[in-house]
Amino acid sequence: MSNASWEFPEGHEIAPGRTILKAIGGGNMYEVHLVWDEHMHSILVAKVVRPDQAEDERARKDVATEAEVLAALAHPVIVRGFGAVTDGPHPHLLIEHLEGPSLRRLIKRGGALPMQQLLPLALNLAGALHYMAAEGWVHLDVKPDNTIMGVPPRLIDLSIARSLDRAARVRRPIGTDAYMPPEQCDPEGYEGEIGPPSDVWGLGATLFHAAAGERPFPRAEQDRDSEDPELRFPQLVKAPAELPPQLPAAFRELIGDTLAPDPADRPSAADVAERLEPLIAALPAKLTLSRRGRTVA
Repeated sequence: MSNASWEFPEGHEIAPGRTILKAIGGGNMYEVHLVWDEHMHSILVAKVVRPDQAEDERARKDVATEAEVLAALAHPVIVRGFGAVTDGPHPHLLIEHLEGPSLRRLIKRGGALPMQQLLPLALNLAGALHYMAAEGWVHLDVKPDNTIMGVPPRLIDLSIARSLDRAARVRRPIGTDAYMPPEQCDPEGYEGEIGPPSDVWGLGATLFHAAAGERPFPRAEQDRDSEDPELRFPQLVKAPAELPPQLPAAFRELIGDTLAPDPADRPSAADVAERLEPLIAALPAKLTLSRRGRTVA
């Protein structure tokens, strides 16, 4: 991961009328900052390309591409984008500021989620992935870090999202190791098979982690950078760990189906949502999350 940082002081202007409030995170390519945008008169989030990559044309193109993806999508469970700046000294993407912790933080802090919290989350995410697929896109990085636990929950970070055509042409591993289906771990071995079922696998791995408090395919720490794909990606050769037996059998079966090695054997996101509905209906709390908008208890 790049350690290069802009070390912006509070009030630094990264674009006309857009000033830094504070840093809130980052990754290999971006620093993430809260910013004040004078034109929108609102607090927003800027994903700013790190200084050691700011002159790289590919990095600037990636910013523009993510902005295009966000502009093409409008769904209550997908983060909204507000354009990008690809010229000037600080190329960045502007997105909405979301309140709430990430799913990863909740799991780290409190362990496995209760069914009353997990099942509505699963239904919301399945709906968002169904919509993305219908619009001709795949996310390719569904994971607890990219799930913000607001009302509704939100799926964030579309930095490696692809159109269905582009996804099918991927030839190198792409995504986050623990939440990548076999076809993303080994695109050449699964040529042309990255697509909507890949996001269903990522959803299944995410829900497994949230339900068990552990990832479905444990890996030794020293194997993280292994050149042996079967060590780096145990999902290529191993079955997932067992979910806790106290979880509903129908839920355990559904998660197992989403983690099928063969993309053709996985349910669609719409199928996942349909199979979740009776589980949600069995919860003690009343919810209004069914396809027909009715209240279920």
